[in-house]
Amino acid sequence: MDLALSAKDEAFRQEVRAFLEENLTEELRHASRVNAGVFADAPVNLKWQKILHQKGWVAPTWPVEYGGTGWTDMQRYIFASELVRAQAPTLSAMGLRMAGPVIMKYGRQDQKDFYLPRILSGEDYWCQGYSEPGSGSDLASLQCKAESDGDDYVINGTKIWTTHAQFANRIFCLVRTDASGKPQQGITFLLIDMDTPGITVEPIITMAGEHEVNQVFFDDVRVPKSNRLGDENDGWTVAKYLLEFERGGSYAAGLEVSLDKVKSIAEIERLDGGCLRDDPLFMQRVSELEIQITSIKYTEHRIMSELSQGQNPGPASSILKTNGSETGQKVLELGMEMIGYYSAPDQRSARHPNANVELIGPDYALTPMPRYLNFRASTIYGGSNEIQRNIMAKMVLGL
Repeated sequence: MDLALSAKDEAFRQEVRAFLEENLTEELRHASRVNAGVFADAPVNLKWQKILHQKGWVAPTWPVEYGGTGWTDMQRYIFASELVRAQAPTLSAMGLRMAGPVIMKYGRQDQKDFYLPRILSGEDYWCQGYSEPGSGSDLASLQCKAESDGDDYVINGTKIWTTHAQFANRIFCLVRTDASGKPQQGITFLLIDMDTPGITVEPIITMAGEHEVNQVFFDDVRVPKSNRLGDENDGWTVAKYLLEFERGGSYAAGLEVSLDKVKSIAEIERLDGGCLRDDPLFMQRVSELEIQITSIKYTEHRIMSELSQGQNPGPASSILKTNGSETGQKVLELGMEMIGYYSAPDQRSARHPNANVELIGPDYALTPMPRYLNFRASTIYGGSNEIQRNIMAKMVLGL
């Protein structure tokens, strides 16, 4: 395995950096810096998506015939890493990384023709209707019911932890169409317009004070059967395919940026007459995280190398998801501890991109605490890390 970039890939990286320097405005960078959630809020999100769409770079993983870039796996990895390093807003994954690929795989031609261009442009903004109260990580136990009525399904039930449902005009949803057999065999995958009568979105405010997730209620919601993706009662197959796009990803660049910020703050924060970076115990924790991040980076490069040679990396997405999310939590915990009592004030109003609010404490103390609280969920969403370890135990260790 050669971890060094080829001359072609290095030239591509310089092209990406030049594009970001020219098009990623300070306004967008600032909105990204003060954001404590997983994705930027829709107004920021869509502004950046429009710029990428005009360039033709909004969907690097899509096939060229649907609007993708035709990049290699390494080029996509470089692009994702450079976005993080440049502090670009993180686009919502629900449409571009989830709904889009699953429509390509299971959608009829008319569904592809209608939805895919609207996902690329941002005209359609999606949310995910998977989780339900009481189901935990057992997705197959879902109870949101869809009864057949002529050419429609009538849906009753609820979904929870629905990210950005307050912005979305579409939701892809798993519903129970048959309860007579095994749980996985009675699930159907639907594409639903959020403006349909009977849908109610109620906000859930997180520990970080963010309105990022919601509970969505369905009360006698009529959805045309033509909005089904795949066959009736075969939604579990569709859902599993979609989850392949939810897990894994590029972690190392974001972790390196976060740890670099910790180290820069350590140069400023004082401790016993010196700076925090002079504390050997603190620097030991930093060094341990640097080693872990390096191992994640090498794993990502190994996967890119395998993919470029047509090999299947197997359960690597579970390995990356587990290590990436847990290391991210450790970095955020260290950052939160550094700011001490500045972590206590509730400054959510100051985290608005256009806020005109006097900060309590230094500017670098604005986001560590809410990010720490928000990303406690990173080891749960996208498949809990306990589930990922079961996958690794089975596929790697043969247990």
